[in-house]
Amino acid sequence: MKPIIKILRPQQWIKNSFVLLPLFFNGSLFNMQLLLSAIAMAFAFCLASSGIYCLNDICDAESDKLHPKKKSRPIACGEVSKRKALLLMVFCVISSIFVICIFPWQTGVDVCHVFVIDLLYLLINIAYCIRLKHIAIIDVFIIAVGFVLRIIAGAMVTCVFLSHWMILMTFLLALLLAFSKRRDDVVMFEKTHVKARNSIVRYNLPFMNLVIGVIASITMVCYIMYTVSPEVINRFHSSFLYVTSVFVLAGIIRYLQITIVDVKSGNPTKVLLKDRFVQATVLGWIITFAIIIYMG
Repeated sequence: MKPIIKILRPQQWIKNSFVLLPLFFNGSLFNMQLLLSAIAMAFAFCLASSGIYCLNDICDAESDKLHPKKKSRPIACGEVSKRKALLLMVFCVISSIFVICIFPWQTGVDVCHVFVIDLLYLLINIAYCIRLKHIAIIDVFIIAVGFVLRIIAGAMVTCVFLSHWMILMTFLLALLLAFSKRRDDVVMFEKTHVKARNSIVRYNLPFMNLVIGVIASITMVCYIMYTVSPEVINRFHSSFLYVTSVFVLAGIIRYLQITIVDVKSGNPTKVLLKDRFVQATVLGWIITFAIIIYMG
């Protein structure tokens, strides 16, 4: 049972909390009907993403055997057969679609549109596992698009407003995390000549450092522009949103330190779950933003 759980990677499900962001920013997080809808959609994404992880491990089984960290994955080490992993993938994908079809969404939710988003997520990631992850730059952009699809789905099932700011910042943040993760692969490749994926040969450290620095800068500027935007100030009835920029800046700088100094950004989820500094900045941002939105 443990190898099955391992291949599903439930620790990665935290990424699907992005589905809740539109509800949070809309100030409706405590509306139980909407919250249940967002949680159901997040669960559907958890099932879909676990199915994709199964396919990814099937496709990467041979290369994972040569990887110092990935060689312990269930398929690579022989704990789970490719056939069993494929059946598990099919079960997860069908279950994801089933959740979308049977959940009693509120009036106004177009189930067909939600289904299309889920299907699009699956198709893009299947293409990623089979081919696109081996193409430099495109591999990272595919990951970022997956996060954008999550917040679009979250907005759809809760019928809340999704601003262009949220789409931009989600895309930029996902790019930053993905390029930071790739940088870890580049460091390993330059030390051991083991390729985590074929696209690694089209990256090097000077390029990765430059790209990560540029994206981090754009992300920070974009966030500050969001907090001082007249449209956003009017919607939240507060001119103090810029205060939350302190936590965003601190979090980004800390993540850059983890990426460039510590070289430990290979698993963003692990960083979030274990790094106290990152946790403090995320918690501080959530609390400050919640006070402004819900108590302002």
